[in-house]
Amino acid sequence: MSERIKRALVESYVGAIALGYLLAQVIIRFANIFVAPIAAWSVRNESRILIPGIAASSNPLWEAALPELAGFLLVFLVWYVMFRWLYFKPFRAETPDGT
Repeated sequence: MSERIKRALVESYVGAIALGYLLAQVIIRFANIFVAPIAAWSVRNESRILIPGIAASSNPLWEAALPELAGFLLVFLVWYVMFRWLYFKPFRAETPDGT
């Protein structure tokens, strides 16, 4: 059953399209690891300007990147497992008689 699904995904290019989409998500999530702390800093500064009496958050800015890091690792793992499953064949030991 698994081989039939694998063959259908590879031959119809649905697997390649899915891998491309997942790789795009990996790249976006990787970029968001660096963007999230900057966005948190910007929102923190903007809230201090708009509402002068508000207390500053004591959370470090790198904590904003942790959800993005977890998402990046999860999506990358899914992409890697799918890539290995679809496009890498296991090594088969060849015997001298060619079978």
